[in-house]
Amino acid sequence: MSFAPLSLRQNFSWSLVGNVIYAATQGGILVALAHFGTPETVGQFALGLAITAPIIMFSNLQLRSVLATDAKRTHPFSHYLILRTSTTGLALLVIAGVVYIGGFQSTAALVIVLVGLAKALESMSDVYYGLLQQHERMDRIAQSLILRGLLSLVAVVAVLYATGSLAAAVLGMAAVWAAVLALFDAPSGLRLLKQHTEFGATEKAFPYAPLTKQIAKLALTALPLGFVVLLISLSTNIPSYFIQGHLGTWELGIFAALAYLMVAGNTVVGALGQSASPRLAQLYAAGNTTAFRNLLGKLVAIGVGLGGGGVLVAALLGEPLLRLLYGVEFAAFSTLLVWLMIAAALAYVASFMGYGMTAARLFHIQVPVFVLVSLSTLIWCLFLVPAYGLLGGAWALMIGASVQLIASTAVNVWALARVSK
Repeated sequence: MSFAPLSLRQNFSWSLVGNVIYAATQGGILVALAHFGTPETVGQFALGLAITAPIIMFSNLQLRSVLATDAKRTHPFSHYLILRTSTTGLALLVIAGVVYIGGFQSTAALVIVLVGLAKALESMSDVYYGLLQQHERMDRIAQSLILRGLLSLVAVVAVLYATGSLAAAVLGMAAVWAAVLALFDAPSGLRLLKQHTEFGATEKAFPYAPLTKQIAKLALTALPLGFVVLLISLSTNIPSYFIQGHLGTWELGIFAALAYLMVAGNTVVGALGQSASPRLAQLYAAGNTTAFRNLLGKLVAIGVGLGGGGVLVAALLGEPLLRLLYGVEFAAFSTLLVWLMIAAALAYVASFMGYGMTAARLFHIQVPVFVLVSLSTLIWCLFLVPAYGLLGGAWALMIGASVQLIASTAVNVWALARVSK
């Protein structure tokens, strides 16, 4: 099997198909939880994600993006794999510690730990995705996503139907993800490495001390992005923490189910952003600011169109859509869906600006940007959630996305001006 790079159009097409199917299957899991359980069941699953996601995402250090945009091949893949394995193991220990200290009920604690295990397995697949993305082979990533999505949906629905246990369903999902990692993702990465001689020369074993130093250097390079993705995850989940604390698990289930519909647009944003990242990185490294600006501008225009379409659909079809997907209990919250789609529209454009910053290898500057975003979301949640409930959570997300868009745009403008001098 040849691993020659695909065109940008081919990569985007594959990535879009893979991400759409994967997002649909993960949404299908929420639909299954809502139909086989209650909003509280959805809330328990959402709480597991809200607690584990920041920890796992920080441990990822955004190595996929660092690897995919490493146009100068400064580190071999083995360094990324060793670092990802080490940080993922530490993340699982931290999750176990948080569950122990948090004093959760036994059922909730088990769900949180199993969600963490599933996300850890996903994290290991992600580092292989970075290698494939660097070589512009989004087709293999898409095929993996399709496998993981469809098989996990089947596993969750089957286990839920047979046992009614959320914990057992999450364990089934983790088992499927482990199988895809072992049987598809790792073999794809290994076959690619064997076919590219520029890696073959650098993938040899190093003496322990130099290897340790090189991996430490990679960790320091990626650490700012680890903080960035931690802050992004926290800012996304801060409303969930406040909703759980002030309103309860039932309300969190409602909010999480509706917020997941933001993923429809994020699917396209992620597919296009990931496909374009290597090209953006090459353009910026070559000093071709005009082509970089044009490509980033096209991405932003797509973000605006997606966001506007989402708001329109929510305003016109929100109530029947929610009734169809989740049931009558959720359909009463169509106004909340409109506000969440406005927040999503702002986030889509801001995300493309984020891809621009990462392609330009501007890692450190992203930390203060997302500190500002997280603080904005936190401060507004303090006031809005207690006073306005679920709507307050949506408004806080909208404000945070606005701050992210303004700050990220300013950084990209500065980066292009710096290269043009």
